[in-house]
Amino acid sequence: MEWRYRIRRAVNFVNLSTLLGLLLSVVGRTSRVPGPHGLVLAHGYRYEFPVAGAFTVGNVVLTKHADEYLTEALLKHEGRHATQWAWCAGLPMLPLYLLSLGVSWLVSGDQASYNAFERLAGLEDGGYPRKPPRWRRNSSAPEGIIKGE
Repeated sequence: MEWRYRIRRAVNFVNLSTLLGLLLSVVGRTSRVPGPHGLVLAHGYRYEFPVAGAFTVGNVVLTKHADEYLTEALLKHEGRHATQWAWCAGLPMLPLYLLSLGVSWLVSGDQASYNAFERLAGLEDGGYPRKPPRWRRNSSAPEGIIKGE
């Protein structure tokens, strides 16, 4: 394993985020297997929250799907989230991510399009569409007419 992944794994262990991910995997009754680059892949997550095909806490990638769901692109995306957990010193990632999710929702009506964490992890690799901001979408008014005039 490359040194950068070893460092990420150690940092996420020390900052307790991987331990939180492992706890969630036990509570969610997943099966856990070692994954690439120091990740732990937890399949069979039983809860509907959060609403995502896969999500990462520390170095643990949790999904309700079978192992073939985690494609190479999606694992790259989730691996970038593991790095974000390390950069955010662990648990502060939770409120920062939720704040970024809220901003994205206000801007685009979508949880990922303007979420800084999702954009930095690669929207396309995570399977997210890139939606325009609400104010740049086509309106029903004819071109050149501003609503409210």
